[in-house]
Amino acid sequence: MATPVPPTPPSWTLTPGQPIERKRLHEQFGGRTQGGIGPSSRTPNVFVFTDPIAGEKHGYFDGWMPDGLFHYSGEGQYGDQRMISGNASILNHRREGRALHVFQGARGTVTYLGEFEVYDKDPWYEADAPESGGAQLRKVIVFRLKPLDTAPQAPQTKLARLLAATNRADIEEQVQELPLEQQLTERSFVNPAQEPYEAERKESSLVQAMADYLRNKGHTISRHQMLPKGETRPLFTDLYDKDLNLLVEAKGSVTRENVRMAIGQLADYGRFLPDAVRAILLPAEPRTDLLALAHSQNIVIVWPIKGGYGASKADFVL
Repeated sequence: MATPVPPTPPSWTLTPGQPIERKRLHEQFGGRTQGGIGPSSRTPNVFVFTDPIAGEKHGYFDGWMPDGLFHYSGEGQYGDQRMISGNASILNHRREGRALHVFQGARGTVTYLGEFEVYDKDPWYEADAPESGGAQLRKVIVFRLKPLDTAPQAPQTKLARLLAATNRADIEEQVQELPLEQQLTERSFVNPAQEPYEAERKESSLVQAMADYLRNKGHTISRHQMLPKGETRPLFTDLYDKDLNLLVEAKGSVTRENVRMAIGQLADYGRFLPDAVRAILLPAEPRTDLLALAHSQNIVIVWPIKGGYGASKADFVL
């Protein structure tokens, strides 16, 4: 009996910018009809679908980055993402002899963006993003994809535009002063779908009141944006007094959890401003043990009082 000859896979004729119904695409070339990553068992292709507008609302900033590569968040809605299934099919597409095709859109009519390959020097990195439908943060995989038949485009996502503005060329750690009124937060680049809670609104009011008080005394007030080496999500301080060299982290509630969190944040930011005096701004004086906790880390706690601010250390005066 003669050995059956496998059918010849259909020729790839799509060009960048061309629309196609996703259903028709899979009828011709195979692959999963749903989800963001669709490796085909019938043809040597891996299909990737991205929806930047919807993704950005959930902490996924897929799209062109200042490095000229297309960054794409992997699959897995719950828990830390792992390099299995569709994620592995992207990473290993060249070794498996598969072409990697990227489309904008996830259902209905999608637009072909072009053929890509994983960037050989640094194919992927990790970032934080929330689980689907929740506020719990987890690790996500972000691939760097190099275009093969199209030119890199200008950054479009909020994160990409911010990174482009920092102009990181040959700079290991980028620290920029920002006006206090620039209301960027770390949450807006990690979990933008989460609504600000009451404590955050209180924090904002506390910071603004302190800024007004210090400005009335002739002080120069700002905040900082920081981008540590190897990271792709910026950090933002709450308030910085240039005249006092004072770095302030505000919390909207006087609890141990908040004091602990503020200590950790000041330790993180303080790596980039090592000579700054560190302070936690709270809405009221905390209990004695929380004062002792802050002092053990060489941090002063301040809170509003009539006509000014109280402080946990007698020699500290705003």
